[in-house]
Amino acid sequence: MESVLVKEYRADIMECAHHGHISIVNERGEVTASAGDPDFVTFTRSAAKPLQAIAAIRGGIASRFGLSGKEIAIMTASHVAEPEHVEVLESFMQKTGLSETELICAPSYPLNERSKEDVLRHDGSKRRLYHNCSGKHLGVLAYCKMKGYPLEGYADPEHPVQKEIIETVSMMCGIKAEQIVLGTDGCGFPVFGLPLSAMASAYVKLACPDLIADEATREAVTIITQAMNRHPEMVGGSGRLDSLVLQDSNIIAKGGFKGVYCFGLKKERLGIAFKVLDGSEEEWGLIVQAILEQTGYANLSLIRQMKEDFTHDIYNDAGKKVGYADTVFQLRFTQP
Repeated sequence: MESVLVKEYRADIMECAHHGHISIVNERGEVTASAGDPDFVTFTRSAAKPLQAIAAIRGGIASRFGLSGKEIAIMTASHVAEPEHVEVLESFMQKTGLSETELICAPSYPLNERSKEDVLRHDGSKRRLYHNCSGKHLGVLAYCKMKGYPLEGYADPEHPVQKEIIETVSMMCGIKAEQIVLGTDGCGFPVFGLPLSAMASAYVKLACPDLIADEATREAVTIITQAMNRHPEMVGGSGRLDSLVLQDSNIIAKGGFKGVYCFGLKKERLGIAFKVLDGSEEEWGLIVQAILEQTGYANLSLIRQMKEDFTHDIYNDAGKKVGYADTVFQLRFTQP
């Protein structure tokens, strides 16, 4: 049974109720707190991007092509095609010798409104590079090029690099590869249907690489997560939750489309994954705030900043306050 996570009020009448599930696991993958069903199965969407980057970094593309920290971070990104994002993506292509035409993600406009307006004023052209998943695609293409794999069909689940990615996701989540439900993501890549508890288990390992037995994978995860913390602006962009919480070096976080959000806490050695069932992302900031508060998170300055950037107040188009949102779930703590 799902839990009500957030209620929204206008003129003191409840207008919306956002239902969902939350799963929190410890370093052994045991559920220690939850709301709703901690094993609810859903698709990872872009929350899998740090996991999907492991194969290429483990394989050595960073040293082979001389990638910077920003270029590694953009591989994990759901970027909004701000100028710095585009600059880093173009540098990535130049270093690897890849062409934008080799990307299978659809030509898009920037998700950042100012960047989109600039494009429309300039020539109005969509680009594959503007797609929020283009960094992930470039990373996989670079790995294919280094390994001598065919670039054509690089997003096919049967392609060698995708098979390696699936095996890596399996290992990180602590679930057999054949138990992962494969779908197709919006960008054309395979997407993974997993229990929230398995996603949370993967994020414990992202936050605490010492839990990973394989040395090469452990080193790759360390490189990826350090890049995410050092260059949080690359992972999301202006006003994005990912870019705010990644400023805290104790947190590794990444959201995905249709209401999925995952993060790991290093010192606390916890992994958290949740799903807003109606697919909304507007409530992410409120839910993360409440989880941090209910688990006694020590960085109160981050929580205060989140309250400012992701307010409970609801405003109309003219900027007038017309309502408020209230996080109503209470985590159930268990003793595994």
